[in-house]
Amino acid sequence: MRTPPRFDRGHTDDLMTFLSSSPSPYHAVASAAERLEKAGFRQVAETDAWDGTLGGRYVLRGGAIIAWYVPEGATPHTPFRIVGAHTDSPNLRVKPRPDSGAHGWRQVAVEVYGGPLLNSWLDRDLGLSGRLSLRDGTSRLVNVDRPLLRVPQLAIHLDRSVASDGLKLDKQRHLQPVWGLGDDVRDGDLIAFLEEESGLPSGEVTGWDLMTHSVEAPAYLGRDKELLAGPRMDNLLSVHAGTAALAAVATTGDGLPRIPVLAAFDHEENGSQSDTGADGPLLGSVLERSVFARGGSYEDRARAFAGTVCLSSDTGHAVHPNYAERHDPTHHPRADAGPILKVNVNNRYATDGSGRAVFTAACEKAGVPFQTFVSNNSMPCGTTIGPITAARHGIRTVDIGVAILSMHSARELCGAKDPYLLANALTAFLEG
Repeated sequence: MRTPPRFDRGHTDDLMTFLSSSPSPYHAVASAAERLEKAGFRQVAETDAWDGTLGGRYVLRGGAIIAWYVPEGATPHTPFRIVGAHTDSPNLRVKPRPDSGAHGWRQVAVEVYGGPLLNSWLDRDLGLSGRLSLRDGTSRLVNVDRPLLRVPQLAIHLDRSVASDGLKLDKQRHLQPVWGLGDDVRDGDLIAFLEEESGLPSGEVTGWDLMTHSVEAPAYLGRDKELLAGPRMDNLLSVHAGTAALAAVATTGDGLPRIPVLAAFDHEENGSQSDTGADGPLLGSVLERSVFARGGSYEDRARAFAGTVCLSSDTGHAVHPNYAERHDPTHHPRADAGPILKVNVNNRYATDGSGRAVFTAACEKAGVPFQTFVSNNSMPCGTTIGPITAARHGIRTVDIGVAILSMHSARELCGAKDPYLLANALTAFLEG
């Protein structure tokens, strides 16, 4: 066992930078790719023929990235070690006809994406980010990272029952943000504004994938700055840790017994069923092409997959001090006590006993403590890309993550050390 890693605040500082530069899945994969490029990785296009040479490669598709490193001595049937994560977070996304308004207020029509804590989006300064599709078939990232929109809450004087009955929001009527004043609402106003912001000619944008984000920066919290508050930790915290781990093992030299992989998918928050989601063909296609590019056969592919293990890393629930009864009485994950191993016998998580052994070995090698999470029997848990990855590819998969509070809020909370501990555990896992 290694000596327990001394907390490096630099890792958490870099996570804060990563969160700020990644307001959308498209920005997140660009940020991850930039870090991998510095570690010697290079992008390959899916439309090109691949070679089997050694070194780091990555594929970008929309809001997903698959990256892998082929070490010296790798054979066509060398198994993979995969860190899986997702790039998307619950939020409010712009509709196809975004320009709206009423009673002198100019508004943007939005649709609810995933399962956000809706109240956390009220009275919060919001920016707008995402991807613009251009007339020539290319795309351009856009990020208006300043107060642009706001979903104003109804004053208590006009809804006295909110104090006794709680807040009740209609997703269609109550969540449309305002962004200006005026009665003359014209189709194309928002897109024209974004074209100007992006330095594009008028009429150049023919499609868009846009979403809101809180413009409040991530920050340390608490007397001793032992907590981290910020947006999109579910699940960019894991994407960042996985990227750091893959870059670390790729720069320490060859001789790795497995091929380390980072697989960060889009659309986990709404079921993963897309060409960039975990339930799509992207991961299997990339892994198979890697085998075949190294001269492998279908038999080599089957042998490689049979020996492959995936750690599905996603945030989980720390015990809430105000709602401890909602948690299992014997499983209370705490902040800064190390990553959590997620277990559910109904396969909402993919962990089994053999998977626990793999994760235990990685944590022991890294000197990282870990905890176990299981949900209260009266409250069915959520799920992750873990069971999907296991079922779709026949790959042994283990569900893990960092315990946080305020999951699916516009601003979440974790221990400041836990991201660093997770990255150390992932690095040991990828080293094999």
